[in-house]
Amino acid sequence: QVQLVESGGDLVQPGGSLRLSCAASGKIFSIYAMGWYRQAPGKQRELVATITSGASTNYADSVKGRFTISRDNAKNTVYLQMNSLKPEDTAVYYCNAEGIKDYTGSFYRRGGDYWGQGTQVTVSS
Repeated sequence: QVQLVESGGDLVQPGGSLRLSCAASGKIFSIYAMGWYRQAPGKQRELVATITSGASTNYADSVKGRFTISRDNAKNTVYLQMNSLKPEDTAVYYCNAEGIKDYTGSFYRRGGDYWGQGTQVTVSS
């Protein structure tokens, strides 16, 4: 089976930086896309950033220029560097992966989503 485990969430002051990591474990040959989503209290989960195995990226307008997503395909790990953090960035951040293949070339869950358990990011003075 596949598991995603996030780390790096913390309490940080406005203007500060954090780096989130998410490692996928299991019998994984490749992952098509990995990304980060967030959910603030009372709000719906929203996309933050995604990256494909070919390094194509997509960002929410609210984080463009402040956040950078990257991945290490050999380690099945995705990162989110967050700079110039604002109080409105406060949320639980979830890692997502889709299009995961095993070593036979078959998709887990027919290519569907896997989610991590979430890591809390709080931006406050």
